[in-house]
Amino acid sequence: MSNPAAETAASPLVLSPHHASRAALMTFLDGLNIRTSTVDHPPIMTVEDGHQFWADIPGVHCKNLFLRDAKKQTWLVVAPIDRQIDLKTLPDRIGSKRLSFGSAERLVDMLGVFPGSVTPFSLINDRAAQAVNVVLDQWMMDQPILNYHPLENTATTSISNTDLLTFVRACGHAPQIATLA
Repeated sequence: MSNPAAETAASPLVLSPHHASRAALMTFLDGLNIRTSTVDHPPIMTVEDGHQFWADIPGVHCKNLFLRDAKKQTWLVVAPIDRQIDLKTLPDRIGSKRLSFGSAERLVDMLGVFPGSVTPFSLINDRAAQAVNVVLDQWMMDQPILNYHPLENTATTSISNTDLLTFVRACGHAPQIATLA
């Protein structure tokens, strides 16, 4: 499956058949007895784009940063949309060295999502490799309902904070919960 928004002049980004689909994600969540609620909407590429569609969806809306550090480790940092995250001070908070944004190609390869669709749900595509370090904002995790894209930016899925932890752990990850503000 290709995404016109993800195509570059050099080559288009294409998902591999081994990457989970939205339907496969929902089946996986059902298998874990995790209840979710999903609202479809037009594609959202940025937080600013989402405000008009999220107004009627209760809970904390979140952003997801796909990062790479000086040791070539990959990080998924998840925080509320209004959280200001300083990439210069973040490494000290999470035990890393010099962070920068990961490439679109690496994102598609490792997490099976296109830019604009980054989500903790994409960890379903990192179950075997467990190559991504997961950091969840402490304040966010204290909130009862959290909202993320279900592997595509044309919907928002609500999940409880405890069910998010269940999902992340079921994908083989031990999330770090950190104060990011």
